[in-house]
Amino acid sequence: MIDYACALGDVRRPNLTGGFVALVGRAVETRRLRGLITNAPERGAALVLRGEAGVGKSALLDYAAGRATSSEMRVLTTSGVQTETHLPYAGLQQLLYPIRDRTVLIPDRQRAALEAALGGAGPAAPDVFLVGLAVLNLIAEAAAKTPVLVVVEDSHWLDISTSHVLAFVARRLESEPIILLAAAREGFSSLLVDAELPELILSPLAPDAAGALLDAHAPGLDPALRRRLLAEAAGNPLALTELPRTAATTAEGASAPAPWIPLTERLERAFTIRLSGLPAPTRMLLQVAALNDSSSLTETMEALARVADGEAGPGDLTPAIAARLIDVDRGEIRFRHPLMRSAIHQSMSLPERYAAHAALADVLADQEDRRIWHLAAATALPDESVAAQLHAAAARAEHRGAIGAAVIALDHAARLSQDPGLRADRLLRAAELAVELGGRGLVTSLLDEASRSDLTAQQWARVVWLRGGFDEGLRGRTADTVALAELAETVAADGDRELAVRILWSAAQRCFWTEPGIGARQRVVDIAESLALDEHDPWLLAILAYAAPIDRGAVVIERLNRIVATPGRDARTDRMLGTGALMVGSFDLAQRLSAAAAAGLRSQGRLGLLARAVGAEASSAAQLGDLSVAIPAAEESSRLARETTQPYLYGLIRAIEAAIAALRGDGDRVRVLTAEAEQAGLSVGARPVLARTQMARGLAALGAGRFDEAYTQLRRLHDPADPCYQVALRCFAIADLVDAAAHCGQAAAISEIMQEMESAALRTPSPVLHAGIRFARALLADDDEAEQLYTAALNADLAGWPFIRARTQLAYGEWLRRQRRAADSRPHLRAARETFDALGVIAWSDRARQELRASGETSRSRNLDARDQLTPQELQIAQMAAGGLTNREIGQKLYLSHRTISSHLHRIFPKLGVASRSELAATLHLAPELAEGDQLDGGATVM
Repeated sequence: MIDYACALGDVRRPNLTGGFVALVGRAVETRRLRGLITNAPERGAALVLRGEAGVGKSALLDYAAGRATSSEMRVLTTSGVQTETHLPYAGLQQLLYPIRDRTVLIPDRQRAALEAALGGAGPAAPDVFLVGLAVLNLIAEAAAKTPVLVVVEDSHWLDISTSHVLAFVARRLESEPIILLAAAREGFSSLLVDAELPELILSPLAPDAAGALLDAHAPGLDPALRRRLLAEAAGNPLALTELPRTAATTAEGASAPAPWIPLTERLERAFTIRLSGLPAPTRMLLQVAALNDSSSLTETMEALARVADGEAGPGDLTPAIAARLIDVDRGEIRFRHPLMRSAIHQSMSLPERYAAHAALADVLADQEDRRIWHLAAATALPDESVAAQLHAAAARAEHRGAIGAAVIALDHAARLSQDPGLRADRLLRAAELAVELGGRGLVTSLLDEASRSDLTAQQWARVVWLRGGFDEGLRGRTADTVALAELAETVAADGDRELAVRILWSAAQRCFWTEPGIGARQRVVDIAESLALDEHDPWLLAILAYAAPIDRGAVVIERLNRIVATPGRDARTDRMLGTGALMVGSFDLAQRLSAAAAAGLRSQGRLGLLARAVGAEASSAAQLGDLSVAIPAAEESSRLARETTQPYLYGLIRAIEAAIAALRGDGDRVRVLTAEAEQAGLSVGARPVLARTQMARGLAALGAGRFDEAYTQLRRLHDPADPCYQVALRCFAIADLVDAAAHCGQAAAISEIMQEMESAALRTPSPVLHAGIRFARALLADDDEAEQLYTAALNADLAGWPFIRARTQLAYGEWLRRQRRAADSRPHLRAARETFDALGVIAWSDRARQELRASGETSRSRNLDARDQLTPQELQIAQMAAGGLTNREIGQKLYLSHRTISSHLHRIFPKLGVASRSELAATLHLAPELAEGDQLDGGATVM
């Protein structure tokens, strides 16, 4: 290939915001950017600059880059290009190219994921979050000696995979010497733009500043024309600098344009007018450059030679440079503003576009993914050969973990498909992948398009399954539980058992998130058990646990206890088994299985599933009163659920966090969290969210001794007409309801509920249900039977259930004191107090102390521990460090850089009054058997 940059000579030009004119009217904005850059060595940050096209985002990014360079910061840049959105990790390649040599410094698994994402060989598709961690650590390594500024131009046009990765990185910069600035056009959306990062909204310039900028670029204007331009530009800096170039010489300049024409369109018209005055070869060159998905000058010139039949050359660049439409530097051709590229594209006829794309496809013969996209863009009619090549490109993108690019490729392949069956298959596969992106609108659009074809029975089943399974099946309920179950039966009969199981799993989840009724639940169970699956199949057990947690509880628990003794399970198996154990109330087993699942999912980068596994761990630990596990697990789960766009899981975990706050006696936090959770649940009738919300409120009132209020809140869980009613979850709170009822004179009012729970206990060995009923029987018994029932409850095997045991001791001590047996009550009350103190359930610690005082014994004050002094994430990091993990190992597990872990530990040590990691285990009372690396039965590692 010819080096056209050398042939052309030095044609460097100032960039768009050029340095010739100072930033006018942006004192507040530049002050904020200076502050970020000045503080970069101590504190990282991310900031999105939002505003309309031409409002000055690029100028501010240039300003920040200049300040950073003068401060000896390293500057890494990338830019979203509208024609590159289909190319996997295109923006990331551009960003990381200058520091590619530092990949040897990041952990092997992360390096392999990053190399696979960027087009290297890899054994399996890397998860985008694992790629994100690799990028975070790579940039952090580059920032080890000097802080780094990451500049992202036109972030709304980044390819989806790059946008996803940069959103991940941007959320984790607080403790890094890294500043990330991203410019985004108002009204556009992307994963980075919508990542809830701090924003700097750019408004139009004030009148004085606008006038000053116009005068600097177009001095001596006729006063009338000046007034009109100021009015037309409305404070937009790009309009103030570009419109004067054509206003005096065009019809548009002779009179004000129609007021309903958007400013962006007027700017595009101005660029088009400037384009029309150029020589034909130059216009042709700019057309090819506008459609090229690369800034390579060589590619553009070689494609131009094909379009122009060799009648064009480097000299044709000069008029475009002189007209300030492009810059050429170091072998690259760049438009001075994205609107220029857009204006050129809009001005081209279809034949011109097809010819340019075909020429580019010809030039890119050795770059298969880029070649096929240009070839597809040059193809007007369905062409199965081109469609098949796009399908292959989608498979390559999926292998690189670029799910968004794969969806786009499959969608385009479907449009070019000649075979209706292949067209539908491609659309359905695109929809299936789009579910991972969390884009309901995209999924719906793809399914609607597929549904316009004559679908086979299996294809139709996939449509129904995808529609029904999205958003937990809570929105757009196009098929009820029974319909899904019977569809699964039909699909299985047609020979596709794997799809049948997935559809049946969707039906079972409906049984959790909604209340379909006994008949629907039974239908799911019957069909699941008719599929001839292995009795230990994790999907089968999870389906049974979700659809019939009571009636199939015995089967699930018995099989789970067998399975945990079997080695060789993978993380996804443990997650399914853990969530099944949770549903049937086997919390100790659920906690262990979920922790084991989390360990594997962390290493794989499957953060969406990790959010669920850690959430199940948090839920189980909270029910057991194990707050040292529950607090950090719930915080991590809620954070990951938000990051991976799982709104109903997020609402559920916020309710669990509220229950933890209730156990801690933090009433204010309970109110905040339950309000947030209830808002998420009410909009779609998510019963588990609403049930957990009521459980948290009841628990808070119970811990504070407001028994009437607690009874009112908890009673709702057992009313089938109430949206808080949930078959499994009401079994978890029977002890709480009875505790409240017994203390407020409502014991008789819950007799029917107790009968239901007693009946349920005959059908399932659910540990939580049986522990709750033993507790309830003692509380509700007459005085002549109570002591025997308390003794029976305490003699039960509660080794893994310290919270319910301590509550039983507290209740027994209360009963003994009421029987005027104060001396007999004290040992039980003391034991309860010590357990509550150790667990950190402050509300119950206070109740035990009050009872001891009433019995005639005073208690020492409870000592503060790590749960009182550390944030949830700090507690998690401290626990991992105490377990012997290095900063790098902790960072890999929590998807943070090792420097962030170091910063956290520097804050943790003084809070806990320790000077080294070796003191952490004793301070945290970390038992040896809970240290990192111990094994769960079956060989899974516990976090």
